[in-house]
Amino acid sequence: MAAKSFDMIVIGAGPGGYVAAIRGAQLGLNVAIVEREHLGGICLNWGCIPTKALLRSAEVFHLMHRAKEFGLSADKIGYDLDAVVQRSRGVAKQLSGGIGHLMKKNKITVFMGAATLPKAGTVSVTTDKGVEELTSKAIVLATGARARELPGLEADGDLVWTYKHALMPKRMPKKLLVIGSGAIGIEFASFFNTLGADTTVVEVMDRVLPVEDAEISALAKKQFEKQGMKIREKTTVKKLDRAAGKVTAHLEKDGKTTTEEFDTVISAVGIVGNVENLGLEALGVKIDRTHVVTDEFCRTAVAGLYAIGDIAGAPWLAHKASHEGVMVAELVAGGHPHPIKPNSIPGCTYCHPQVASVGLTEEKAKAAGYTVKVGRFPFIGNGKAIALGEPEGLVKTIFDSKTGELLGAHMVGAEVTEMIQGYVVGRTLETTEAELMETVFPHPTLSEMMHESVLSAYGRALHF
Repeated sequence: MAAKSFDMIVIGAGPGGYVAAIRGAQLGLNVAIVEREHLGGICLNWGCIPTKALLRSAEVFHLMHRAKEFGLSADKIGYDLDAVVQRSRGVAKQLSGGIGHLMKKNKITVFMGAATLPKAGTVSVTTDKGVEELTSKAIVLATGARARELPGLEADGDLVWTYKHALMPKRMPKKLLVIGSGAIGIEFASFFNTLGADTTVVEVMDRVLPVEDAEISALAKKQFEKQGMKIREKTTVKKLDRAAGKVTAHLEKDGKTTTEEFDTVISAVGIVGNVENLGLEALGVKIDRTHVVTDEFCRTAVAGLYAIGDIAGAPWLAHKASHEGVMVAELVAGGHPHPIKPNSIPGCTYCHPQVASVGLTEEKAKAAGYTVKVGRFPFIGNGKAIALGEPEGLVKTIFDSKTGELLGAHMVGAEVTEMIQGYVVGRTLETTEAELMETVFPHPTLSEMMHESVLSAYGRALHF
């Protein structure tokens, strides 16, 4: 069988891969994409999207319980876990189908199967019809990542779950242990806690949401605890003893070990890159702790081979993967794109309350040698937040006192995942405090707090 030749071959059809393929096709390249499981990857099928659908159900359920506060009445409030999950799967399916349509529309050749790279410039795909040989001068690795499994804490799908089991739960946990309080762990803790599970979160670092600004983490923790979650920081799960219908967790803190029983454990202790069985080592690709080493343009040590998204390292975010995909497609097509600035990539966590951030935390800004001006504005000072019944939260902005550069923005509270984008645009446009102060924000909105937080950094807040 003759090898099929393409201008660009993408391996993996998640938010990095499929976007790279679309941009390549828009630029006139003949593109092939290889996917072994689902178009849309983890993000659409098992990650970002279905979790947001679940969390929306939990949010509505939470609001139904608060009906009285809004002058409303709601009786016999309940939920059907299967129907909640079914809605979430339906949302994922609708979007996954949409990717198939986009591939057709952009005339991208799709190969469903597992890929290997037998030699530079060649991709071998094992499909259910046999083996296809594809060749190209440009190959993009976008194979993503999977849940990290720690020895002794491996998932079994019954008592111990990964995110996949948690997305399609067979039962509602009564007493839940979540290991890890990054975005994935805290979102599932938020979901099951809202639906009534007695939830404990264990975090090995000194605070929950450890990548966030310390002040934001502390405020989020206060809200989680108010909702009945138990938060254990600086704590390690040493081992899990499994028995019929229960797990005994050995928890270590400050050298002391205690045990506690749970009926369900969710492990969310990070991810590992899908770098195996591709033939990367033999090609001379450098791999560091399950991630492919690249330069700022996502180029690997092998000419014509690129790596984008989760496989290329942190931050492990779908929007970072998509932007890298566009950048690589433009490079392959002969363009001159800008490299992506990691400090201008926003992070969003959809727990209740939501958390969002971009740029440096206060701690990191000071450690980097900046003299900072910090502004804060609380939700309690905002008319829209009070009208929404969401008075808990904070918008925090960090400026370089010498130049006025916006170094970082950090928020906790209702809808902050939508608001953060204003500061992201500001950073991309290299704005200073002056432009942000002169920007007219609409009233009454939550976004006005962004303006007030900027004013606050310079001692000019109007409403607090």
